[in-house]
Amino acid sequence: MKVAVVGATGMVGEVMLQVLEERRFPITELLPVASERSVGKEILFQGKPHKVISLADAVAAKPAIALFSAGGATSLEWAPKFAAAGTIVVDNSSAWRMDTGKKLVVPEINASEITEEDRIIANPNCSTIQMVMALAPLHNKYTVKRVVVSTYQSITGTGVKAVRQLENEYEGIRGEMAYPYPIHRNALPHCDVFEDNGYTKEEMKLVRETQKILNDNTIAVTATAIRIPVVGGHSESVNLQFENDFEIEDIRRILSETPGVTVQDNTDTNTYPMPIYAQGKDDVFVGRIRRDHSQPNSLNMWIVADNLRKGAATNTVQIAEYLVANNLAK
Repeated sequence: MKVAVVGATGMVGEVMLQVLEERRFPITELLPVASERSVGKEILFQGKPHKVISLADAVAAKPAIALFSAGGATSLEWAPKFAAAGTIVVDNSSAWRMDTGKKLVVPEINASEITEEDRIIANPNCSTIQMVMALAPLHNKYTVKRVVVSTYQSITGTGVKAVRQLENEYEGIRGEMAYPYPIHRNALPHCDVFEDNGYTKEEMKLVRETQKILNDNTIAVTATAIRIPVVGGHSESVNLQFENDFEIEDIRRILSETPGVTVQDNTDTNTYPMPIYAQGKDDVFVGRIRRDHSQPNSLNMWIVADNLRKGAATNTVQIAEYLVANNLAK
C-alpha cells in the first residue's frame, strides 16, 4: 500500500511516521511530503532513507491514503486534489472538522460512520479526542447533559517554536517567542485566537467537535483552555452532569472496560494520571473520579493523554487502519 505523510518533517508528522512503524502499518511505499524548502531532504523510516517530495509529486503518485498534518491552509488547498486523484485523505488540521459533508472520527467511538464515499476524513482536535474517549461510554449509559472542562495543555500543541521558547527561557536565553508572554513558570489562559464571543478557537473546538462526534447537539459544553509549561501531554479537569444518576464504581468499571482508556484512580496510593507518565503512550488516562455533591447526577474526572499521539498521530493512523481493515482503502 502506497501511503503519503504530508507534513512529514513537522512535529506531528514525525510522530505519525513513528506510529506507522510501531504499529506495522502495511506500507509498501512511503511518500514523505513537506513544503518546498524541505523537498530533497531525507528522513528515516523502517531504517531506510526516504527523500521528501513535493505535494504535486505526491498527488501524481496516487497513494491509497494520505495522512495530513501540515496546517489548515495546506489541507484546504491540497486535500481535494488528493481526493480527486483517488486518494483517501485523513486530515489532522481543523480545516474539515466542522464541514457537514465530512466525518469527524475517533475510531473507538464512530469509525463505523465511514463509508466508501468518504474521501476526506477529519481527525478531531487533540483536547477533544481525549475528552470524548471518556465521555462516549458514559454518555451511552447515563446521557450527558452538560460538560464543564478546563484544559492544561502542553506546549507541543503549539509546535516546535513553543518548545524552543520554553527551552530558551529555562536557560535564560532571549529568543523567538511563540506566545505573547513567557511560558516558563507561567500559565497562559490563551490557546489559539479569540473569537467574537470571548472564547478561544481551542475552547470552541471542544464545544462543537464534542457535539459532532457524539452526534448530539443538546450536550451543553463550556470550556477554558490554558497553556502550561509541560511537554508531555494535555490534562483536563472535566465536570459532567448526566440525565440519570450513577454509582461511582459503575463509572470506574465502564471506563476500565473501554478500549483505549486506562483508569488510574486510587487516592490511597496517590495514583492518578499525569502528563509525565502519559508521554509516549497511546491510551487516555482517567482518574480523580468522584461525585460532584454540589449538583445532582454530577461527576468530576481528570483526563490526561499524549497530545501528539492519541491526540493527533495515533488517532490518524487508527483511522487509516480502519480503512484498510474494512477494504475502504486499497
